[in-house]
Amino acid sequence: MKLRNKLLLALTILFWTSMSEAKSYSYLALGDSYTIGEGVPNSDAWPNQLAKALTKKGFAIDTPKIIARTGWRTDNLMAAIEAEKLIGKFDLVSVLIGVNNQFQGKSIDVYKTDFRAILSIAINHCTYGKNGVFVLSIPDYGATPFGKLEREAIGKEIDEWNSAANLICEEFEIPFYDITPISKKAKDDSSLLAKDELHPSGKMYGLWVDQITTSVSGLLTSLKK
Repeated sequence: MKLRNKLLLALTILFWTSMSEAKSYSYLALGDSYTIGEGVPNSDAWPNQLAKALTKKGFAIDTPKIIARTGWRTDNLMAAIEAEKLIGKFDLVSVLIGVNNQFQGKSIDVYKTDFRAILSIAINHCTYGKNGVFVLSIPDYGATPFGKLEREAIGKEIDEWNSAANLICEEFEIPFYDITPISKKAKDDSSLLAKDELHPSGKMYGLWVDQITTSVSGLLTSLKK
């Protein structure tokens, strides 16, 4: 019995030691309405769903720090990051920005310049530089009732802007996750939209997370804590 008790004590100490040594990952999410989760509960915003999904896979993710607001263009996001005066760095940094540049008829060339600047900012705020940064594509709001009358034109432009973003991500050697095909499914499935019939529902955000979780897990696995 004494030996058994000693073994149990040793295992208990080992367990709590490993738990105390387990490190969590910090996460910064940069974007606009699609990142803040316009029209859905905070828990349904995709960065929060991603943090939960990654935690289930064994990566303890801190509550995401989200810098995003509905209507933000690239220049608004850059100004907000500067105003935030972030202290320290984050293990993961995600970027999803550009739809409001396109919607407001801004120059795609200006977007490209701003997007490069935002990726540089993301890298500078990441503990692991480019290795902890990833980008999501711009959803196609032409698939929503809001964009129905110009569905084809909107879809064509969103594809053009995403193509530009993808090429820039290749320049920076940063993963670009294309969730746009999922957003197009809203044309035939209203459950993928929030009540405003423009922004994604928690269900759609969940589909994004399902698509990217394995890849982001791979990023985390490659990071040395």
